Parts: sequence; structure tokens; C-alpha cells
Amino acid sequence: MGCSPSEEELVQAGIQQMDAQNWKEAVSYFDRVLEINPANGTALNAKGAALFQEEKFQEAIPVFTAAIDADSASYKAWFNRGNANLKLENFKNAVSDYNMATVLDPSQTDIYYNRGLALLGLEEYEDALLDFDQALQVEPNQALVHFNRGKAQLGNNDPGGAMQSLTEAINLDGKNAAAFYLLGVTRMSALGDAEKEEGCADLKMALQLGYTEAKTWIDDFCE
Repeated sequence: MGCSPSEEELVQAGIQQMDAQNWKEAVSYFDRVLEINPANGTALNAKGAALFQEEKFQEAIPVFTAAIDADSASYKAWFNRGNANLKLENFKNAVSDYNMATVLDPSQTDIYYNRGLALLGLEEYEDALLDFDQALQVEPNQALVHFNRGKAQLGNNDPGGAMQSLTEAINLDGKNAAAFYLLGVTRMSALGDAEKEEGCADLKMALQLGYTEAKTWIDDFCE
């Protein structure tokens, strides 16, 4: 027995494979750990994360659940299971996982943005806005947060606020085709002829960046 690597050594070897983005090899190391100790929370959480990276979201969920059972006081497995649920559009489950993660570690600010996305999926626009605002308090220059904040404001019937958020998103990331599209559509829908020229310019930019849905609007309203 003296020669076989310890749990700790196998975990470390798996994490090295993760760093090298060899997800399959990482999983096989974590599986060896779990043969020795099925309740190794670190190995379970890391195995789930490797499956997540391979886009095996459905497969990752029970692994994260086992990690939570092994160490329910760590926010990580809750957060990770929330992310897998978010990918699978299990928005309700994602929100409850994120809620638990924030209780366990309120300082983890990326939880707020992800929970905001899940709330957006549930059309809970007010709550989504609160989370996006939380995320922006920590780091104001996040183009994607401004973009999704704009989507929540549209859902909340606040086109003026949405246009500000979408403009902010574009100022931070001039390649966000969807932001140009939404901004153009919002200008045309909310403000009509007054903003037609700017709206058409936004839609043309969206199309140029590869957002094909913009073409219908351009053909109907901008020619």
C-alpha cells in the first residue's frame, strides 16, 4: 500500500489537470479520490467543475449535490450547482442555489450577477435589477452587467433607463451586437420618429456585427 498516492496527492494532480484544461484527465483523478473517500467535498466540487467545463451540465448537478452533502457550509458547490442549473435554464433551482451561496458567503459578488440572470429568466425584473446593481457597485465597468440590466429595465417597462444601460454596455464593449440591436429597437419603439435615425444606425451596426435579426427591422423601417 505504501506506494499508492494519497487522497491529497490525487486531488492536487486533478487540480493540475484542471489548470491545464485537461478536463477528462482531471475527472479520472477525482474519481480515484472518490473511490478512496466518496465524501471528499473538494474532489466532488472539482469533479463537478470539470464536467461543467465539458458542458456536461446535467451530469454535473448530482456531483455538486454530493459536494454540498459532504460540505454544506462551503458556498462553492452551491454556487457551482446554481451555474449548472442556470445553463440548463432551471431558473428557479438556480435562484435558490444562489440564495444559499450568498448566505454562506455574501462577499462573493459574482453570485449577484448570475442570480440576476436567473431572475431575468424568471421574468422577476425588479429583483434582477437589484442584483445587477449590486454587481455594478463592486465593479462598475462590466459591459455584460449593463447589457442585462438594460434587458431587465425593458421587462420592467422602463425604456429610458434601458437605453441608458444599453448605451453604457456599448461604450464599454463596442462589439456587443445584441446591445446595438436592443438599443435600436427600443429607440424606434419607444421614441418613434424622433430617434429614427439613431435607431437605424444602431440596427445597421448590429447587422454589421452579425446580428441577423436586425435585417427585418432595417428593411421595414430604415430604407
